Amino acid sequence: MHVAIIMDGSGRWASQRGWPRTAGHIEGAKAVRAVVDAAARAAVDTLTLYAFSAANWARPPGEVDALMRLFRKYLLTETRGCVAQSIRLNVIGRRDRLNADLLRTIQRSERLTATSARMHLRIVLDYSSHDSIVRAAWRADRTAKLTPDDFHRLLEEVDHSALPVGPVDLLIRTGGEKRLSDFMLWEVAYAELHFTDCLWPDFDEEQLRCALDDYTERHRRFGALTAEARWEPARPPDPNTPCA
Repeated sequence: MHVAIIMDGSGRWASQRGWPRTAGHIEGAKAVRAVVDAAARAAVDTLTLYAFSAANWARPPGEVDALMRLFRKYLLTETRGCVAQSIRLNVIGRRDRLNADLLRTIQRSERLTATSARMHLRIVLDYSSHDSIVRAAWRADRTAKLTPDDFHRLLEEVDHSALPVGPVDLLIRTGGEKRLSDFMLWEVAYAELHFTDCLWPDFDEEQLRCALDDYTERHRRFGALTAEARWEPARPPDPNTPCA
């Protein structure tokens, strides 16, 4: 199972308390730790967390710098725990705009967790689905017939995905907004969507379990119909019967 989460609401969480937005991001990092542990216990195969979009570079420089330092600190402090739990860590997205220290830390974390197999944890950093699709299209062989699976592999290449990853099964967005925000548009084509008003720092194992329970109640048909859902009228409808 592939679960992806748009972690939204950390800044608002802090603002509601009269705190600087960076305080919300620090609390959000704690929520990441709790949710990663909970997802591993729930036997999620792949967990993809949307941490920083390409559009987020437009935020105030001080907030961006604080976020980049927080990402590096998270990798430095959590990599050992990932190894202990056999969680493979992978940062996907662009890397050409990251500073050298963060880039080296990413490479170190990926190297140290490369043999872990219990769960694949993907942190999404400097990412835009539109940009990934365009860059993958430029890599495509114009002389060959490209299948959707072929194109998916190209997306994984441009996004630095360490392993082949299937489509998203469940997309969760916290913070009350109901939009995709340029996140994995190709991969979420048939995903089940779960939106919650819970701000990200308050999202915990119970909230994750609610989302997973919601998912188990969905009937995924991928455009087809189950035998029970097919309907044909036994006789032509009575034109004098009003619509229900």
